[in-house]
Amino acid sequence: MQRPDFLQKAIISHQLSKEEIVQLLGNPQYDQALFTAADEVRQKFVGDEVHLRGLIEFSNICKNNCLYCGLRRDNLKLKRYRMSPEEIVALARRAVKDFGFKTIVMQSGEDLWFTPERLKPILAEIKKLDVAITLSIGEKSFEEYKAYKEAGADRYLIRIETTDKDLYHRLDPGMSWDERKECLVNLGKLGYEVGSGIMVGLPGQTLESIADDLLFLQDMQIDMAGIGPFIPHPDTPLKDEKGRAFELSLRTMAIMRLLLPDINIPATTAMETLHPEGRIIALQCGANVIMPNVTEGEYRQLYELYPGKAALNETPLHSKTSIGARIEAIGRKIGTGYGSHKKL
Repeated sequence: MQRPDFLQKAIISHQLSKEEIVQLLGNPQYDQALFTAADEVRQKFVGDEVHLRGLIEFSNICKNNCLYCGLRRDNLKLKRYRMSPEEIVALARRAVKDFGFKTIVMQSGEDLWFTPERLKPILAEIKKLDVAITLSIGEKSFEEYKAYKEAGADRYLIRIETTDKDLYHRLDPGMSWDERKECLVNLGKLGYEVGSGIMVGLPGQTLESIADDLLFLQDMQIDMAGIGPFIPHPDTPLKDEKGRAFELSLRTMAIMRLLLPDINIPATTAMETLHPEGRIIALQCGANVIMPNVTEGEYRQLYELYPGKAALNETPLHSKTSIGARIEAIGRKIGTGYGSHKKL
């Protein structure tokens, strides 16, 4: 269909009203125009390179009890693990030396065993590999974030999940939305590249709420946005909810590209869990990052945020080789640098 006037203006101004965002989210007839616009903006501002980040899921232990997450504290069916410092460093070394990754993403549940005293030496060892380090380990104090930055962390990912405070507090019992926002503010003050994002398709979430989320992320001027669909886990209180909002997640991600044209946006594994070509489709709708999993062995199976995770049975080498070939098949190329956010 013909591109609506407000969408054409957004390509130039990178501004959309809440009402316009809701229109794009709720009307599939705009999809082709929206996705094409997002791809054009992506190509103009961040180019054709797709940056690959090697993901290490180093602990599935979590003190929190979020209703949507398979790692939640009260999920007693999940076998828990915690990698040793030596295992983490060895995986990072293999990801760099054998597979050529220029960024290592260290992700875990909120595992209190990993204090700054234990994590800093790990970061220092990985930093010797000449890579960018992204941490995704949850809410910490300003002093802890500072310690990790000084030890070598460059980026930090902490999703806001939703800006609907009532919804947030229902789904994340015992947690504070305001404290989570403060984490984002503190990370920015410390000079991190700050990543955040939202989950799409949560029970009780509205299109208006998603629009608020996108405008919040734009206002925060984040450096990376992860947009992923909610996928119900059978061992959580939300097991019977619908979720699986693939198309809505794509629209949300594409709008994010229009609002923050030069940031990094990953094509998430959750997208591919819902569609066999989910990550490639996401790359064609505004995304420019993929995070292949370099976790090995049983650990790879046990980091179960949601069921049926894509590429679960692949080796790290196969994951990288497979996604690389698919990237090139759509006329894109694998990035060779660190893939840092270049501010407008």
